[in-house]
Formats: sequence, structure tokens, C-alpha cells
Amino acid sequence: MNVARARADFPALRPHRGRSRIAYLDSACMSLVPDPVLRAMEEYYSDFPGCAGRSLHRFSEEVSRRYDAARDAFAEFVGTSASEHVVFLRNATEAINLVASGLDWRKGDRVLVSDQEHNSNLVVWQRLQRERGIRLDILPLSADGSWDAEALERALSRKIRLISLFHTSNLDGRSLPIREIAERAHDRGAQTLFDGCQAAPHRAVDFDRLGIDFYALSAHKMLGPTGTGILVGTPQALSKLRPLGIGGETVQWATLTDHELRPPPYRFEAGLQNYGGIIGAHAGLRYLQRIGLAAIESAQRELNREVTEALSGLARVHILGPEDARDRPSIFGFTIDGIDPHDAALFLDEGWGVLVRSGMHCVHSWYERRGLTGSIRASFYLYNNRADGAALVHGVRELLERLPSRPEGPRPASPRGRPARKARIA
Repeated sequence: MNVARARADFPALRPHRGRSRIAYLDSACMSLVPDPVLRAMEEYYSDFPGCAGRSLHRFSEEVSRRYDAARDAFAEFVGTSASEHVVFLRNATEAINLVASGLDWRKGDRVLVSDQEHNSNLVVWQRLQRERGIRLDILPLSADGSWDAEALERALSRKIRLISLFHTSNLDGRSLPIREIAERAHDRGAQTLFDGCQAAPHRAVDFDRLGIDFYALSAHKMLGPTGTGILVGTPQALSKLRPLGIGGETVQWATLTDHELRPPPYRFEAGLQNYGGIIGAHAGLRYLQRIGLAAIESAQRELNREVTEALSGLARVHILGPEDARDRPSIFGFTIDGIDPHDAALFLDEGWGVLVRSGMHCVHSWYERRGLTGSIRASFYLYNNRADGAALVHGVRELLERLPSRPEGPRPASPRGRPARKARIA
């Protein structure tokens, strides 16, 4: 993979007057957007800014064609047999909420999540627990990233209705064996939902082969614009979901007294859609496919290995998750004794041009149980090179040199936004 050539396609990485070189290491939050995506979105708004599936004029016909092509492309990308399995939404959070709100819950139904889930895959189930009387079970994960199949079997013995887990963790980069999980779940009569936000941008998913029921992802983590995401579901699973909202394109026919909804996926896409965003996300998908996910993951794994080797031996640095960088190729999460994660992030930005994320990474529950104020997370993608990794390493080493010889321990993090460029905990 030619990283230098790829970097040239990203406006945010080009030299700007008065700004030094940037090492963008926050793609787990949001990836950068390349020129082809920006051009595709501009083309929609300038050349055919119509509504898909409504009018018959040339603008509408062209956007309908592009929108359908995007759905076909995402279906192929995630490895499912038909475009009807792909629902366009704003992001993975909305996709998870669609499943949570759309299923016909009965009091006492059980949902199983891990103890390391993003808030989007935790609080929605807590709300259903309060409002609908479901039961929320927690699957504990090991600190070293190893997988405990027996723990899953013990949890499934409690008659779980739905398992909802991450595919790859946004906190420490570990991945779960979702095909094995789906097989065990289905043997016990449970459905499966996986948060693929940190997996789909980096590795092949192959939805049909994995045998899962639902898979959610956000295109803004895979070169697309914000406000674009998808839910993939089997026909059987989608047919049982109640839409979050109805009207507009969701309606097959209506009278003053009754209506009939269109079949999936259209019944879940109420109102005017983000056509420009979806067309842009499709362009991002084509960009990824030209490079190849295998090449992207291989480069990330090597870069993560170099950073891990350079920082793992330092006394105050503690790396989260699996010890082997090959088991967390896109994410390098760590803490530093004696310094608040937000202070470390600001030092890296202002001193070295290294942009990382700090705080609790929307996994508040994991940090709260450990009494931690947060961590620092560097996340890698196709435009990161060895110079980016070296800048992170040098920045951390300089920060350590400036610390007192005896760490005082991190200061408590504020539950709300911190003043003067201080990052939010989440």
C-alpha cells in the first residue's frame, strides 16, 4: 500500500499556511475524508440535486440510480446476498436504536451485552429495562483480550433473547469471534446484533457467512461523511422490526383510515434521505476497495507493532487490551501514571501535532468500575505512516521526561466539558 499517495488525497493532511505537519491518530472517532468523496457530494448538489424515487425528471432519475448503486455496493462490501438487507441510517447508534425499539419485547426478555460496550450499545438497553421490564445481563471480558467461551455459555443458559456486542472494541482494539458467538447464540434460540464500527473499516465482514442477524456500522469511520450509516439484517430479522418513524417513502399506500408500509429496507427510511452523504459514502467505499482492506490492516498492524515496541517498556505507560499489537491493529490505547489523559492529549497536539483522543471513549461504565478518569487512544488508518507513529512515540517520551520523578496520580476528570480547549470525558 502506497501511504504517501493516499495521504495526498486527503485535504486535511496537506500543508497549510502557518500549520505544521499533522499526525491524525483519531480515526476510530472519525476518519478523514478524501477528495473523491468530496467531489461525489459536490456533484450531487451541483449536477442532480433531486429526490430519489419521487419525481420522474432527470435529476430524480439520476439520484435514484446513484442511491440504489450505493445500496448495492454496501451490500457487496459487507458480504450479504441482496441490497434489500441494507438499511441507510444516520449512524450505528441509530441502527442499534432501531433494533432495540423495533423488536416486540416482553417483560422478562433478556439482553446480553459485554462489560466493555460503547454507550450506544448500553444505555438503550438500560432504558428498555426501565420502560419495558427487560433484563440486562453483562458478559465480563478478560483484561488481556482473551476470549472465554465458557462465560458465554453460562450467560446463554439464562435464556437470552438477544446478544448485542461489539465486533471490535473502540477502547482497546480487541475483536470478538462473532461467528462462534452467533452459532452458540442461535443454538440457544437467541438473536445477534453486532456493532461493526471499528471492524468494517479495516477488515472483511462477510455477513452471510458469519450467520449473524444484525450488523451496524457508521460510514463516517470509513472515509464517508458524517450522518451516514447502515444496518444490515437478514430478511427474517428485518421483517420483525417496527420502524422508528413512518411516512414519506415508507408508505406503500394510504387512505384516511389505513395504510400499508413498504417492505424492508424502505419501511425504515422515512422522509427525505441524506442523498449527498450516501453518494459520498459510496465514493469512500470505492476508495477503500481500490486499496484493499487486507493491505490496510497489514499496514496498521505493522505501525501498531512499532509503536507498541517503543512504548511498552516505559515504566509509567500502561497499554490497554491485548499485549500483542496484532490483536488490536487499528487501536493503541494507553494511560500514563501521574498525568490526566486530557493534559497528555493537549501536549501531544500542541507540542508534536499528534491528534489523539482522550477520556472515556463513550465507555464510561468500564472506567467507572476501575476508578479511572480515562485513557489516551491513538487509532490508525490507511493514511498513517511511520512518521506519525514516531511523532507519537517522541511526544510521549518528552512528556514523561517533563513529569516529576514520583507520579502524584491523575487528577479526577470533570463530568462535563473542561475549559480552554479541554476535551470532554466521552
